[in-house]
Amino acid sequence: MRSVRARAAIGATLVVAVALVAAGLAVLSVLRTNLIDQADLQAEVAAREVAGQLALDTAYADLDLDDEEDHPVQVTDEEGRVVFVSQGLRAISGTASTGVSPVPSASAGATPSPGDDDDDDDDGGDSARPARGEVSSDDPDFSDGTATVDGRQADYRFAAVEATTPAGLTLTVHAGAPLAAEQEAVNTVRGAMLTGLPLLLAVVAGVTWLVTRRALRPVEGIRSEMAAITASEDLARRVPEPGSRDEIAALARTTNETLTVLEASVERQRRFVADASHELRSPIASLRTQLEVAEAHPELLDLPGAVADTVRLQVLAADLLLLARLDAGEKPGAARLEAGALVREEVSQRTGDRIPVAVEVAEDAAYEVNGSRGQLVRVIGNLLDNAQRHAENRITVQVAADGRGVRVEVRDDGAGVPEDERERIFERFVRLDDARSRDDGGAGLGLAIARDVAARHGGTLMVHRAPEGGAAFRLWLPHAA
Repeated sequence: MRSVRARAAIGATLVVAVALVAAGLAVLSVLRTNLIDQADLQAEVAAREVAGQLALDTAYADLDLDDEEDHPVQVTDEEGRVVFVSQGLRAISGTASTGVSPVPSASAGATPSPGDDDDDDDDGGDSARPARGEVSSDDPDFSDGTATVDGRQADYRFAAVEATTPAGLTLTVHAGAPLAAEQEAVNTVRGAMLTGLPLLLAVVAGVTWLVTRRALRPVEGIRSEMAAITASEDLARRVPEPGSRDEIAALARTTNETLTVLEASVERQRRFVADASHELRSPIASLRTQLEVAEAHPELLDLPGAVADTVRLQVLAADLLLLARLDAGEKPGAARLEAGALVREEVSQRTGDRIPVAVEVAEDAAYEVNGSRGQLVRVIGNLLDNAQRHAENRITVQVAADGRGVRVEVRDDGAGVPEDERERIFERFVRLDDARSRDDGGAGLGLAIARDVAARHGGTLMVHRAPEGGAAFRLWLPHAA
């Protein structure tokens, strides 16, 4: 099932159905228990009333029975023989005996009544037997059964109560309470539940469908707009953002932010390709021209110029390759390096620089960082190249601790960088006007590469005004882990 609305509606309906079924079963169980408890109480009251009369030595024929149809009574003796049944009782089950006909000895004469004093003459008075019997105070035994009274059979709840007559005879009184009310109530509630449950589930499914459809309507707008963007390849378009503050609105905002970043990335790539093509065209055209001239007139070959163009082309290709690797997310190495040693090594190899470089590094301090040796050396070299193009008489490289990291600062005494251009110079293929007049072949990639490498190493690269009046490029890298 591919529709979220359908899955949500079915899921909500199933959850509600399970909850309602469980609640309905619990309600039916509680209702049945309460009604059975009421029937137990009625049966116990009826049984104890008859047992009380028997304890008072009331004759069977004189027993006062209330509503014999609703409360059928059966009395058995110690041997389980039926000695009395209520009028109209024709069949019974669920008691100690299924008999409904009193035994002849019981029907011929009831228990001795208090007025019978045949034994008084022999015993000399009433003191020889108890004045009254007793009714058991124990909880009665309850059971389910059926009884046929006046030709109608019904279910009953029976209570069994023991009674002792004044003559010492133990009788068990079984009195029933009808379960028709309980059954009718349970059937009514069950029928209402079975009728109402499908209707309620249909309402839940419909409401869930409509609510989910309304909630997912912005998602459909986002999807359709993304499809249009994909078809048109127009990254300037944006998906609609709903006015709500829910997850869908957050999704729309995140999607637009992603489109913004993607548009900027694509635009940067386009500009990069265009600038790279432009920068490559010049040395390639110059080199081709010199080779064509040399082919026609070997004596006119400008060999130093051809070598210079080849070197420039090689450096530019290396810069473009490094930028491509950085854009692809290449992670730097994790070698443990000493920043002061890297600076000294790079400066010592620059024997042909126009201006000597002064290095300020404490001899007794260790400035260790993690990263790629080649990339960090490339950053230091690019900063020194930039200083060589702009410095007048002095270039200084200082390595020092800075908080939780190491600061490598390259300063010159040139004209410096205007404050409003200090971020722009880190863009690719950007060269300021004064730099163009002094540039001997740079393509404007050195500072962009330096900042990208610094960011990949968890550091920063900023430009400030140097005390000497020129530019101060501050490379900060975190301490080695």
